[in-house]
Amino acid sequence: MRHEELLYVLALLKAEGIGDATAKKLISRCGSAEAVFKTPLSQLKGIGKGAENILRKLNSPHLFIAAEAELKFIESNCIQTAYFLADNYPERLKHCFDGPILLFSKGNIDYNNRKIISVVGTRQVTPHGAAFCRQLISDLAPLDPIIVSGFAFGVDIVAHQAALEQGLQTIAVVAHGLDLLYPKAHQKYLPQLQENGGLLTEFCSGTPPEKENFIRRNRIVAGISEATIVIESAEKGGSLITANRAFDYNRDVFAVPGRVTDKYSQGCLQLIQSQKAQLLSSAADLVYHLNWELNSPTKAVQKQLFVELNSDEQQVYDYLLTNGKEELDFIAMGCALPIYKLSGLLLTLELKGVIRPLPGKLFEAI
Repeated sequence: MRHEELLYVLALLKAEGIGDATAKKLISRCGSAEAVFKTPLSQLKGIGKGAENILRKLNSPHLFIAAEAELKFIESNCIQTAYFLADNYPERLKHCFDGPILLFSKGNIDYNNRKIISVVGTRQVTPHGAAFCRQLISDLAPLDPIIVSGFAFGVDIVAHQAALEQGLQTIAVVAHGLDLLYPKAHQKYLPQLQENGGLLTEFCSGTPPEKENFIRRNRIVAGISEATIVIESAEKGGSLITANRAFDYNRDVFAVPGRVTDKYSQGCLQLIQSQKAQLLSSAADLVYHLNWELNSPTKAVQKQLFVELNSDEQQVYDYLLTNGKEELDFIAMGCALPIYKLSGLLLTLELKGVIRPLPGKLFEAI
């Protein structure tokens, strides 16, 4: 993006009362952010309620003073920018009417990977929730997805850690400017995060992590991804806001069920009951519903001549070897295994290269 054009975009961001939707209308009508400032006010009327009073603020000289300061911060701190009309802007976020007109990032983020999922949940994650989150990301690792979360305590940081442990790219969407880091306790993860992913925000420098910013941040988490996964959540919380935004964006939402008496299962059960989320019991559920193909480009996996299988994996493999092509339900009955456990075993066997899925929920040994 041209230096001068970026300056005008920043000035538009600094204009009080002009949100992303209004900014997009103005840019669409005028052709560019620069043209917005050079178009007579009389030609910009009719873009929304109270537009005339808002547009008068575009004449303020303080906008460009603030924009110049922001541009200097961007250049001196190696901040990358992504304009909503540019090729480097996240593709799925382009289709969100209220997506930010400009994103700021720091690190090595690559949006070319089409497999992008958001993992969210409570800040008071339980040991069970943390273990499920780590196992899920470990099982998905051979498919090389990008893991998106909010860098907060609880499920967020567990998801980021699990992604980094598996060598996956992970994006931390934060609710403040890139001149600070919240929470400070997560500073220790920053070097590795920026090496294999990075920080992403819509907020200019000097913006503190205020409550309303987290709500705005959640729409990016929901909009940037193919699917949003809620690991654990109480009846109310930011993860439910994210899940509902993802649902409104017509994205897939998954929720991990739990006991009806558990406080941090209530939000997930509510999403499943209201049919806003599909039940998620294993990585296999996600792969199946998103129609991810294992024979598409994936993260490199070492091929072995002799594959080691545990007792359950061996049982399923032997069953398919003996019976040939078989449906999921019949495999479960034949091996006396519950569906939720069998789904995970089939995915593991598929990743090990000893079975393959066929149309119609059929599987066969290779």
